[in-house]
Amino acid sequence: MPGYRRIVDLPQVIPVFPLDGAVLLPGGELPLQIFEPRYLNMVDDVMAGDRIIGMIQTRTGGEKSRPLLADVGCAGRITSYAETSDGRYLITLTGVCRFEAGEELAIRTPYRQIRASYDRYEDDLATDSERAPVEEAARSRFARALKAYLNRRELDIDWETASAAPLDALVNSLSMGLPFDPVEKQALLEAPDLAGRFDALTTLLEIDALEDGDDEGHSLQ
Repeated sequence: MPGYRRIVDLPQVIPVFPLDGAVLLPGGELPLQIFEPRYLNMVDDVMAGDRIIGMIQTRTGGEKSRPLLADVGCAGRITSYAETSDGRYLITLTGVCRFEAGEELAIRTPYRQIRASYDRYEDDLATDSERAPVEEAARSRFARALKAYLNRRELDIDWETASAAPLDALVNSLSMGLPFDPVEKQALLEAPDLAGRFDALTTLLEIDALEDGDDEGHSLQ
């Protein structure tokens, strides 16, 4: 995203929005409807600053009202904002860079804030031209697995659009949007790079579609 070429450009303390079953990935877009007072407060505060929010899932442990946070989340910037007549906020977060969740700050804001470490995920800020290409054989395997998965769930996809989409955008969009469980989504989030996420996503699709014998292929160029 323009303006974020180095991890030092990112805020070291960020508010977090814990939401299980929803992950944000670098370059991905996540629409959110905000209505809880504490998160309305959070959006007000970040809109007056750098517009960065950390999306993160939770893990077992902690209090019911304050569960433990997952080890890894993704910082996103509010790139779309609207307010409804009944006081809700409709926002879109665009993923910037993943982070390791560090110390949680003892503060008085109604929402939670943490120290974020981006060091491990600096490559999230790389441009497409700086990423290693994925081999054609892997693309074909992925296309077969995706078709079988969608057939099994009676879903559809615009293959022409999918074929034309940049691979990272397609992989991240599917990783965020397909109905995987929270643990699977966390695994996709924590994949070391695009190639790792591509492989993990392909494997998840293949596992789900094991009983589907239809392997008619499509090619994702």
